[in-house]
Amino acid sequence: MSIKVKRSRAQPIARLLSKSGDINQLMRLSRLIDQAQRHLRAHLPEEMREHIFVGGFSEGRLTLISGQAGWLTWLRFEQPRLLELLHQLPGFEGVSGFTFKVRPVRPIVAPPRNTRSLSSDAGKTLAECAEDTTHPALKRALERLASHARPPK
Repeated sequence: MSIKVKRSRAQPIARLLSKSGDINQLMRLSRLIDQAQRHLRAHLPEEMREHIFVGGFSEGRLTLISGQAGWLTWLRFEQPRLLELLHQLPGFEGVSGFTFKVRPVRPIVAPPRNTRSLSSDAGKTLAECAEDTTHPALKRALERLASHARPPK
């Protein structure tokens, strides 16, 4: 069995978006979901806004996601009002209802930086090594390392 290399060139994004293919439909759906997200959040109570997300749109139903079932229970009671709000948006006239899903939404947390410190004695030793070295690249590297040392107290 052989693997044949497909010899196609990368296409500009403008050409891909101008075609009536999957990417154009995906971008349109993405814009619609973002528009619904912003519109719903603008009309939700302040304490709920950061907890409700629009997850998708298929078969005339908009999927709403939250990390807590309590928020979705409130939304179930408010369904008629929310449907009226969505019907005001172009492209959402055909929304017939909502699908509610509870999914834990975990915020993205940057890992803590693991900073290391270099003692002043170690910095002094590295600087002395750099003075004694004749190799220019090694000398610059040792000087850079020595510059990271803590100043003496």
